[in-house]
Amino acid sequence: MALRDTSLPEPSGPLTPTPAPPPVSGERDRLLAGTHHDPHGVLGAHPVPGGVAFRALRPYARAVSVVVDGVRTRLASEGDGLFSGVLPLDAIPAYTLVVTYAEGEHETEDPYRFLPALGELDLHLIAEGRHEELWKALGAEPMTHAGVTGTRFTVWAPNAQGVRVAGDFTFWDGTALPMRSLGSSGVWELFVPGIGEGARYKFEITSRHGGRFLKADPMARAAEVPPATASVVTASHHEWGDADWMAHRADVPVHEAPFSVYEVHLPSWRPGLTYRQLAEQLPAYVKDLGFTHVELMPLAEHPYGPSWGYQVTGFYAPTSRLGTPDDLRHLIDSLHRAGIGVIMDWVPAHFPKDDWALARFDGEPLYEPGDWRRAEHPDWGTYEFDFGRVEVRNFLVANAVYWCQEFHIDGLRVDAVASMLYLDYSRDSGQWEPNVHGGREDLDAMAFLQEMNATVYRRAPGVVTIAEESTAWGGVTRPTDTGGLGFGLKWNMGWMHDSLDYIAHEPVHRKFHHNEMTFSMVYAYSENYVLPISHDEVVHGKGSLVSKMPGDWWQQRANLRAYLAFMWAHPGKQLLFMGQEFAQGAEWSEAHGPDWWLLDPAYGAVADHAGVRDLVRDLNTRYRDTSALWQRDTDPEGFRWVAGDAAEDNVFAFLRYDAEGAPLLAVSNLSPVVRHDYRLAVPDEALGWQEILNTDLARYGGSDVGNPDPVKPDDGCLLLTLPPLATVWLTPLPM
Repeated sequence: MALRDTSLPEPSGPLTPTPAPPPVSGERDRLLAGTHHDPHGVLGAHPVPGGVAFRALRPYARAVSVVVDGVRTRLASEGDGLFSGVLPLDAIPAYTLVVTYAEGEHETEDPYRFLPALGELDLHLIAEGRHEELWKALGAEPMTHAGVTGTRFTVWAPNAQGVRVAGDFTFWDGTALPMRSLGSSGVWELFVPGIGEGARYKFEITSRHGGRFLKADPMARAAEVPPATASVVTASHHEWGDADWMAHRADVPVHEAPFSVYEVHLPSWRPGLTYRQLAEQLPAYVKDLGFTHVELMPLAEHPYGPSWGYQVTGFYAPTSRLGTPDDLRHLIDSLHRAGIGVIMDWVPAHFPKDDWALARFDGEPLYEPGDWRRAEHPDWGTYEFDFGRVEVRNFLVANAVYWCQEFHIDGLRVDAVASMLYLDYSRDSGQWEPNVHGGREDLDAMAFLQEMNATVYRRAPGVVTIAEESTAWGGVTRPTDTGGLGFGLKWNMGWMHDSLDYIAHEPVHRKFHHNEMTFSMVYAYSENYVLPISHDEVVHGKGSLVSKMPGDWWQQRANLRAYLAFMWAHPGKQLLFMGQEFAQGAEWSEAHGPDWWLLDPAYGAVADHAGVRDLVRDLNTRYRDTSALWQRDTDPEGFRWVAGDAAEDNVFAFLRYDAEGAPLLAVSNLSPVVRHDYRLAVPDEALGWQEILNTDLARYGGSDVGNPDPVKPDDGCLLLTLPPLATVWLTPLPM
């Protein structure tokens, strides 16, 4: 608002104010102390004997006047920033306030003349814990209310004595903007006229014990760039261009479709790039390599960058480090238009203890359990969520829906599921209490995960939820109506650990560990699996994927190529972390990201790395074109061992079948010698078999040994040349 010259005389008018009745005893003190549950009952305009009483709370103001029908009438000062007066009116009129400060004056709407901007249905659903679009009811919502533009602020703080809005528009003093309590829901509300997008704010909460503190909005949809911690009023203006993608992403169930994932830490993939700059590079790169999806490490706002996003303080706010929420929408839109699905890491297991965020939000344990044995996460120095509280479950379930609905996310990879499911997770005796049945399962967490999965699948067709779950918990990917947790897919941590342990051994020792590569088939169909080579395997001293391989540099790359082709052929979906697609030698660092210089032509050994990258591209291409490799990932009839016990040879051979029975033969020779005329039994009906992929090709950096010509079966067997430290794929010749 433009400032006016306060030296001008006060406009005169026909209305003469009289003193307003004083507030009921104690209300003035509670109002000024920020502990009044109904400031609208004291402030604003109210009928009284003799007219209408107006009262405004404007700290530091020199004067406040009421403007009715263009006539301005000055209110009397009651001290402490309170101004009041009674005008001889028959009814409460439309009015504005003119507030005079030392530097001038401005005219504004009175926040305390408005009815609540939140409906009874919203409050009912919040109280029941069933508001599936909670972000539309709580938080900061720019809107037009009763014909006036502004922002509705709402927050759930059931234990607070009082809540006020503070922001850059109040110089971070909440005195002038106390919120009203909306009854037993625990929700506080205030519509503030004239406040719009870009305003920074927090909630000033007074606890039941009298403590006062500023808290970021749990439902904020945008936040300041860390280390600043304020919430930001925002609204989306992005116009989506992915209608075709969204219309068809549910056409084929994910477990029956090709699904190869490139895992990305956005801030370090190309350090310094914004969401919009990433949209110019990431979709093209991923599309070129043939991955069907990207998995983005957590995008929700977090205060500490090296946590990689796993210590979330703003569950509804995309990290502002890389741009605005609409900038992120633009990136996801660009990936979809390139034909690439987007999975996001989601972290509902815990949250950090920062005093400006969720921890003891209204002065009491609120999002975390009150029992210290359950509140503290023993591994990460964080709080766990109280999954037994319906409002907390609603906060998280709605958050899952929010990312899928508002950002068109195609999948949620749920972090640390095991830590949620077990009451004794990383706890010693005496640090946990059994459930009502005497067991160690967290029944509340189980119910939450079932509710989350069922709700997401109902509201967002085509979305897949993926569990990072490292135990033998049964039914992780079984439907909720049969007692399962309801996930679509589960990370196969057992396969990952066993196969990496095997491949790290020198070939001469691998025969003693043969079962580590075959054991996964004992349980391969107990869940719908993803085979993950994730960021967790290439940090904290574990080394990069290629550095885990034994031997000299040639052998390391050969082992890596053979391993990747074995992985792509194994039942289950695939996930590979960035940098591993071109055999980066150093483990990942979030400070500088992948070593892209290894692919620079100026680097002398670029072919060593480009060859592995070219193999990954061809793996994805052959994979997508060969339905036997993905169509029956969850069907035992889609797999048959051809050689599962050739431990002395370090050879593994198996057949994969698609829904029509068309086979693919995958053979891995994980010894450094060429095996000539290696006999393998195959289906009799094929006229011959041809190589469609060989990891030992020269263009990948190999020795170019293989079977360039089709191989005809001899008495139901193939006599193959197996290249050293390599995997080959073969398919029957067309009939």
